Amino acid sequence: MNILVFGNQDHPDDNLAFKVSEKLSGLANISFQVINPNSDIPLPDNKKIYLIDTVVGIDNVTLITENDLNKILLSPRTTAHDYDLGFQLKYLTKIGKIKKVFIIGLPISGNVDYDLIHLILRKLVAQDMQGS
Repeated sequence: MNILVFGNQDHPDDNLAFKVSEKLSGLANISFQVINPNSDIPLPDNKKIYLIDTVVGIDNVTLITENDLNKILLSPRTTAHDYDLGFQLKYLTKIGKIKKVFIIGLPISGNVDYDLIHLILRKLVAQDMQGS
C-alpha cells in the first residue's frame, strides 16, 4: 500500500507527516511517497487513496474517510493557485477519479500516538489485501 505524505517540511506546524513517515518507513506492505506541494495527487487505478497529513482541529490521530470530506474546511481561494488538498480531494471525489479516501490525520500539537497509527495502518493494509 502506498501512502502519500503531505505537508511542508520547512514549517514546524506542518511537517509532522514527514517525521512520522520516516519513523515508520520499513513497515511491511507499506511505502510512503512524499508529494510536492505543487504536484497533483497521483491517481491510483483502484480509485483508493491513502495519505497522511497534519490536520487542524483534531487532538488525536484520526482516520478520516471520504464520508468526512464535507467536514474539511476549504481555505480562501482567490486565484487558481489557492486550491489546497481539501479542495483537490473533494473535486476528485465529485468527478469520480477517486472513490475511497483514507487520511491518517495527525494533530498539530501534542504527542503522536504511534500505537494508534500502527493500528490504523494494519487495518488499512488488511482491508486493501481483502479488496474492500
